[in-house]
Amino acid sequence: MIENWLARTGIGVAALFTLAGCGVVDAIGDNTNGHVKTVDYDTGAAGKTDDDVRLPGWVPDQARAISEAVRTTGTERILKMRLDDTELLSSCQASSPPAKAPTLSTPWWPTTTHTKATLLCDADWYITKDGNTVYAYRPETVAQQQ
Repeated sequence: MIENWLARTGIGVAALFTLAGCGVVDAIGDNTNGHVKTVDYDTGAAGKTDDDVRLPGWVPDQARAISEAVRTTGTERILKMRLDDTELLSSCQASSPPAKAPTLSTPWWPTTTHTKATLLCDADWYITKDGNTVYAYRPETVAQQQ
């Protein structure tokens, strides 16, 4: 009797995981920030040719060591790049920091970077310069479901 119950329970558990497999995988691939894709490029020019996740036009072609995290269900993005000549950002305008903090996070993004933003590129990218390292944050404009 107990053996039959254990066998039926084992089959039921296996079926449950098989049927819920997609949800389990999605939950593991998802994090508290929602669906996120990360990309790395050697140069700005290379990142502008990627049809899947194209770098914004204001990123100089000469930028290098570029890392970007992109919310695939919205518009939020964070970006880090090395730029030997930060004057290449001269098309950007002086700005105050953004009102809200990024919800995206990566090991290469310092938590309070957005509070030090001094430039605005393309009307929605907040830029922070730290020597030759440039950080950029584009706030979310799409309402996210929890």
